[in-house]
Amino acid sequence: MKKNPFSVRLEEFRASLATKGLDAAVVSSPANVRALTGVECDCVTLLVTSARTVFFTDFRYAPAVARLAPYLEIGDILKFLHAKSPLKVKGCSFDKVGFEPSIAYSAYERLEKVFPKAGFVDVESDILSLRAVKTPEEIDMIRKAAALNDEAWNHARAQFKAGMTERDMARVIKSKMLDIGDGEAFETIVCIGENAAECHHVPDDTKWDGKKNILVDMGVKFRGYASDMTRNIVGPRPSRLYRKVYDLVLEANMRAIAAARPGMTAAKLDKVARDFLKANGFGEAFGHSLGHGVGLQIHEAPAVSRRDKTVLKPGMIITIEPGVYLPGNLGVRIEDLVLITETGCEVLSSSEK
Repeated sequence: MKKNPFSVRLEEFRASLATKGLDAAVVSSPANVRALTGVECDCVTLLVTSARTVFFTDFRYAPAVARLAPYLEIGDILKFLHAKSPLKVKGCSFDKVGFEPSIAYSAYERLEKVFPKAGFVDVESDILSLRAVKTPEEIDMIRKAAALNDEAWNHARAQFKAGMTERDMARVIKSKMLDIGDGEAFETIVCIGENAAECHHVPDDTKWDGKKNILVDMGVKFRGYASDMTRNIVGPRPSRLYRKVYDLVLEANMRAIAAARPGMTAAKLDKVARDFLKANGFGEAFGHSLGHGVGLQIHEAPAVSRRDKTVLKPGMIITIEPGVYLPGNLGVRIEDLVLITETGCEVLSSSEK
């Protein structure tokens, strides 16, 4: 019988706890819990010990948990959140407990009451590392999200007309995303003309004259999984500088895609695009990393940056998005979503560029 891929990931996480000498770990981030169990729930604390996994939730979600992950033990979250005495689990001393440092301080104080004698150890990086390699089911969801993103973009660009503002254009995109998917994976970015020099420009009332270049960064969610893509609409008479920059950014994007493969580090992949833009005089204008992982959240591990030594593995899904930004003048970014395969990578974004 085929194993549930999420139960496999959970067992890998349990093994990492043993390697660190931890008695247990507590996970409460909905994204991390879903990545370990396959269950989407916003009222949860997951307790993982050497022998047991307890999904603490309330009566609203317990039936769904039992149906989706029958191998999990279900506990009453109220007894955990409002425990008046230290939590006791047979055969577990709770001397060293893993936790997510990203939790609110109030949640950390609660953990101190539940495990008063425990030393707390960061295990979030372990979870993020496991999340970086997607299951076949997750790959299918992200592949679908990428296809819906292409559909939303093709629809939106046909609706853009002179006189529309950046906000108008963003609304067209958002509306289509709600029609075909779960809405936005992040706030849609629309930049007209020189506004594109602001890497994460917030759409405003700038109007399109039908001639200026446009940059759009967008992502649809599908069943909780994100997609991400950046495309540009080139005006009828772009400047020589814009043409040059666009061609260079496109070449950097294509070179990185051609180079992406398992076994190389994220930093080495970043270097492929960065060195090319630097050699052509625009290294200083490429201020962000080449990309990032994408999954349940729009930014996940690995960070495809100069500093990330993560070795790329089959099953990782990352963005490749070189960009050049010249304040007061122009901005160009071309971004594709790619899946690292056994032999290279597969581009999941299919919109023309």
